[in-house]
Amino acid sequence: MNQLTLFGLFSVTAMLATYALEKRSHWFILAFAFSCLLGSTYGFLQGAWPFGLVEAVWSLVAARRWWRERK
Repeated sequence: MNQLTLFGLFSVTAMLATYALEKRSHWFILAFAFSCLLGSTYGFLQGAWPFGLVEAVWSLVAARRWWRERK
């Protein structure tokens, strides 16, 4: 396994874990947004720009949800 693959594995694992914990705290929503950014970075680095683009959009959606939930 190379470093890029490990980074991708970490990114999607973080996305899964933080998504599962979102109902516990609004901070997990923010962590999910950040992990989506990591997933987006992974997608662009490996050359799968549609995946990178969709993950970037998911990150914005999650950040907006965090902004609403924190109040």
